[in-house]
Amino acid sequence: MSRPANPVTLPLADYSPQHFLLVVVDGVATVTLNRPERKNPLTFESYRELTDFFRACAFDDAVKSIVVTGAGGNFSSGGDVFEIIGPLVKMDTKGLTAFTRMTGDLVKAMRACPQPIVAAVEGICAGAGAIVAMASDMRLAASGAKVAFLFNKVGLAGCDMGACAILPRIIGQSRASELLYTGRFMTAEEGERWGFFSRIVTPEQVLPQAQVLAKQIAEGPTFANTMTKRMLAMEWAMSVEEAIEAEAVAQALCMTTADFERAFEAFANKVKPVFRGD
Repeated sequence: MSRPANPVTLPLADYSPQHFLLVVVDGVATVTLNRPERKNPLTFESYRELTDFFRACAFDDAVKSIVVTGAGGNFSSGGDVFEIIGPLVKMDTKGLTAFTRMTGDLVKAMRACPQPIVAAVEGICAGAGAIVAMASDMRLAASGAKVAFLFNKVGLAGCDMGACAILPRIIGQSRASELLYTGRFMTAEEGERWGFFSRIVTPEQVLPQAQVLAKQIAEGPTFANTMTKRMLAMEWAMSVEEAIEAEAVAQALCMTTADFERAFEAFANKVKPVFRGD
């Protein structure tokens, strides 16, 4: 599990990842898992490089939002059976704990990065791939997409990479329990009905529509969007009274930004505000 010799460099628009594709256009960074011949599985190296990328996003003001997708008609089949599962059965407890903490670091990095993340899910989205979709802020599905948290299918618990904390908050405790105990696939229709997916579109439109949504977000007030993401995460552990107070402080901070003043001036002049992120 050696680290990849490819440190993330800024600006991200000029960074060339080894283990996924990256394109930055109009403030939107599109991350594409790119092993289509194997349904885009994750490896030790791709886990780390993705984690480093999402951490680096906090230091690149030119990136306003992020889209995550997969190449070749599938999102991700999860951890590579031969490159990850095989070596794991030979590791001791210390090595296994280092691995599970490393995979969890990817979710931590996605949740901590200030930019909202949109997952464009097509085809198979399973195991750690389902976790990446779950850890995103919004998810769009292509018709025919299937999502499964497959951990119990390989003799493991469903409590992997934050699944027991995050999934019930998205789809509810009972539905999350069913998926985590059975490892069965959730259809796109179920996912939309349960709130996992915002909407279902054709396979040809899932990435373009995810990018349109991400661009809409990128054109918004960056500091305020970052604050929204932070509060959505922090308020999980707050009482309603604490949340209301925290939101009062957060909103007061947003009112000190130039974007807030720009929005007022645009409204007064009956034009669309152009936000600059300050």
